[in-house]
Amino acid sequence: MGPLMLDCATYELSAEEWEILQHPLVGGVILFSRNYHDKLQVQALTQEIQRAAGRRLIIGVDHEGGRVQRFREQFTAIPAMGKIAQVASSDADQEALASACGHVLAWELKQVGIDLSFGPVLDVNRQSEVIGDRGFSDAPEEVIRLARPLIQAMQQQGMPATAKHFPGHGSVAPDSHVALPVDERDPDEINAVDMQPFRALIADIDAMMPAHVIYSQADDKPAGFSSFWLQTMLRQSLQFDGVIFSDDLSMHGASVAGNYTERAEAALTAGCDMVLACNNAAGAIHILDNLTGFDAPNSRLEAMLARRPAADANNHYQHAKKLLARYDQKL
Repeated sequence: MGPLMLDCATYELSAEEWEILQHPLVGGVILFSRNYHDKLQVQALTQEIQRAAGRRLIIGVDHEGGRVQRFREQFTAIPAMGKIAQVASSDADQEALASACGHVLAWELKQVGIDLSFGPVLDVNRQSEVIGDRGFSDAPEEVIRLARPLIQAMQQQGMPATAKHFPGHGSVAPDSHVALPVDERDPDEINAVDMQPFRALIADIDAMMPAHVIYSQADDKPAGFSSFWLQTMLRQSLQFDGVIFSDDLSMHGASVAGNYTERAEAALTAGCDMVLACNNAAGAIHILDNLTGFDAPNSRLEAMLARRPAADANNHYQHAKKLLARYDQKL
């Protein structure tokens, strides 16, 4: 399983994409709305991806809920995580609703051959344009309280949980898709506020995705290219031993690291296990043609895929779907 996750253009693979997926550096595919027509079609696509590769690949999607839900027709609408506390009155009801979201999104994705949704968002949303209601709350304690049952539900369905965007994207306004945000706060404040959910939930998290944000008082590199954030803080201080995925190398926030191969090299050298190159086929091919020295087997990726659903996963899904339906009008 190679270190690169890339994308494909439409509902089925082209001849060129069949060939690309056989490259030993390819380890995964991320799907988008353009890859989805209906459930039967996307299930056929995930099967085609695995056949083309001739080995096990990771297939992922951004299916957080709200405005970030790639598959909609024939899938249950998942609310934005920031709405959970607004529509459910008691703590217990809020946590049950968060759990229901995790069960439903994970079950429905697993049924069509998707291994993971990149979530949940653990950013403490203070002012970020791109996070907004993707985050559970502007209070770290609330993020922890609501994210925990969602993570547990995903895992009961056999889906790894990928926390993002470490160490926290919620306190900078610019969107790293189109800008390079710089967080100038003291590292002690970042540690006390933004990192609190990551720290509290670290033992429950299977994978982590760092932010394309420069935390200038700690390092001059964005977190996803920083050995300080990925090695010193995440691996050593927080003792995280799960998978680290880069955020999309096509985002503007990644451009500081150079061309596509240089971005991939910088992220992998800093500590990422797998890098994402999305929405730029030429960039992904540049990585495949030029990246060297990162083809060793990765036991973390294999271990992440070993998670299996609980025996009563279907019962949890059926109950969760009914619970979501009760909130449908409010959501």
